[in-house]
Amino acid sequence: RRDISPEAEAARLVQLRDSRGYTAFKVRLGVPTGHDGDASAGRTEKLIPAVRQALGDDVQLLADGNSCYSPPRAIEVGRRMEEHRYFWFEEPCPYWELEWTAEVAAALRMNVAGGEQDNDLAQWRRMIRSNAVDILQPDLCYVGGFTRAWRVARMARAAGKLVVPHSSHLSLITLFSLHFMA
Repeated sequence: RRDISPEAEAARLVQLRDSRGYTAFKVRLGVPTGHDGDASAGRTEKLIPAVRQALGDDVQLLADGNSCYSPPRAIEVGRRMEEHRYFWFEEPCPYWELEWTAEVAAALRMNVAGGEQDNDLAQWRRMIRSNAVDILQPDLCYVGGFTRAWRVARMARAAGKLVVPHSSHLSLITLFSLHFMA
């Protein structure tokens, strides 16, 4: 969520960890396609360490920029996440700015994830060839179905990349993604 303070978000995630046993969480940074904006002043800088401190080292943390940042800001935010051992930075730059995302991926040691918006197999090839992302996230509904997602997964495997299907909400996409992963 972006509408609560970093401290409240950290407390919410601790409660979910303790009540449901979750071992991984994804937080949202900035604002979608926000041109380096933030939901509130300094929220991102406070959120990254607050969540790690509250959850400890046994929880895997991921963050989603939702196409928020320019490369310099994404790299700055990514380095802060690296300091706090986040596993991936999803969609750090506008998804249509593939070269920007590649620049961020080249600058960071952490994983960069993306592709949820993409449906063109030629774009997936460019994404893989340019090392724009380490983890490809085809969304079965956006990419054009199971067969096209499988093609993306095969391209990823050939390039030594990971695939984590994108599934943003509780609907049939969840079922489709579970079937795809199986």
